[in-house]
Amino acid sequence: MKRLSVSTMCCKAALIDMDGVLYDSMPHHAEAWYRTIAPLGIECSREEFFMLEGSTRTRTINLLFNRAYGHDAAEELSLQLYAEKVRQFRALGEVLPMQGAGRVIDVLLLHNVRTILVTGSSQGTLLERLDDDYPGAFNEPFRITGEDVTHGKPSPEPYLMGLKRAKVSAHEAIVIENAPLGVEAGVAAGVFTVAVNTGPIPPQALYESGADIVFDSMTHFAEHITELIDIINTTTL
Repeated sequence: MKRLSVSTMCCKAALIDMDGVLYDSMPHHAEAWYRTIAPLGIECSREEFFMLEGSTRTRTINLLFNRAYGHDAAEELSLQLYAEKVRQFRALGEVLPMQGAGRVIDVLLLHNVRTILVTGSSQGTLLERLDDDYPGAFNEPFRITGEDVTHGKPSPEPYLMGLKRAKVSAHEAIVIENAPLGVEAGVAAGVFTVAVNTGPIPPQALYESGADIVFDSMTHFAEHITELIDIINTTTL
């Protein structure tokens, strides 16, 4: 789907990733995945899991298994591995909200922009905290998680589902992402895609995935989000 430029847009909804955007959780996710997969003898790195952020549990595990063994993991084993990954994640301790994310959400709500969670994660420990950490921002049914989608990022499916839930068209929304697969998903859905570089991913990788603009942190984005919304909403053909 071809995206439109800001001259053909308005901003009625923001489709927002969770890990690495709302929460500084990616270091925990990367470490938990590494501790789960490396003992199997499968070659992997912590940095790789930052790049895979946004993918579903099944896709992540099968990608690694196919690379190592040439086949998918059995479903029962996949479930066992994910349960171990969740255990490892919880053992790593508390995850804090991403610095600057609260300011971003406040600005969006102040401008009457509907906020929709679009995450590949099914991490209950974070999903259960959303109402406390971001009150009023992600009420049901405005949450798309890894349990809701078949394909997950980089497929456009999660963001197309988010647009449908928000009852807006692609040119009426923005995507806020932090990793290449999520950026690719937003681009494939035809949505103006903002990338925030909150991990060890080279900014160029985000641009190469199709990001329309890249900020070097959520704090940096918070400093410019009002300006971006005003540009989108006031620019005309």
